[in-house]
Amino acid sequence: CEFLDVLVCIMEQKETEPTNVTTKVFTFEDKNTEESLSVSIPEVLDPQYGMYVWPCAVVLAQYLWTHRDDLTGRTVLELGAGVSLPGVLAARCGAQVILTDSLDKPLCLENCKRSCEANDLQNITVLGLAWGEVSPDLLLLPKLDIVLGSDIFYDPVDFEAILVTFVCLLRKNPKAQFWSTYQVRSADWSIEVLLHRWNLNCVEVPLSQFDADEFELAGSNLPGCHTIQMLIITQKEEAGRATGGSERSIKPRASD
Repeated sequence: CEFLDVLVCIMEQKETEPTNVTTKVFTFEDKNTEESLSVSIPEVLDPQYGMYVWPCAVVLAQYLWTHRDDLTGRTVLELGAGVSLPGVLAARCGAQVILTDSLDKPLCLENCKRSCEANDLQNITVLGLAWGEVSPDLLLLPKLDIVLGSDIFYDPVDFEAILVTFVCLLRKNPKAQFWSTYQVRSADWSIEVLLHRWNLNCVEVPLSQFDADEFELAGSNLPGCHTIQMLIITQKEEAGRATGGSERSIKPRASD
């Protein structure tokens, strides 16, 4: 009877494992030092957003690669991680990383784990978080230095919930920074009012400052021709101290 139960569990696991997984390799290079780092990311052919790499992820990962010396020993959390390219890269660069995605997207959480396994990362926590909710898991998180978000400002319905989550994380370290990439999709979308409401400041880092102003990065065909912004969000008291940023408040906007 026990043998049959084990056999059934194995069969069920095989049925739930996706068969349409492909692995992409992203290679980040430093032209000055000739250093390079390759990251393997499994993608699943699935309509859920977090199952493959989006243009913003490669740009954020490029920023992390450029500032890899700042990541060693830092505690980093990625929101809406999905396939987790930025978070995995941060871990490969020496950061202590926590990957999170929506509680109601178990397949995305599995993808986080799959990306860790593909890069031989064993000490990464994968956690389900609901944006805007003060859950026990959120309160138990350690003091964070950097929060990552790749294209998570995708739906205006979620904008405030994302910022509220960051504000909650700031309670343990008011100097923490939110590094986020944003793909311009509509001239009507803005977080400017929300930034003011939650006492936050946002600066834009020109892509040219970290060699991301190209159509193809890390040996991939991303970000393509999409308009991407690199944003750093902090408490207003920390305005202008973000790594590589200019001291001007901005908002996600459409290109001219």
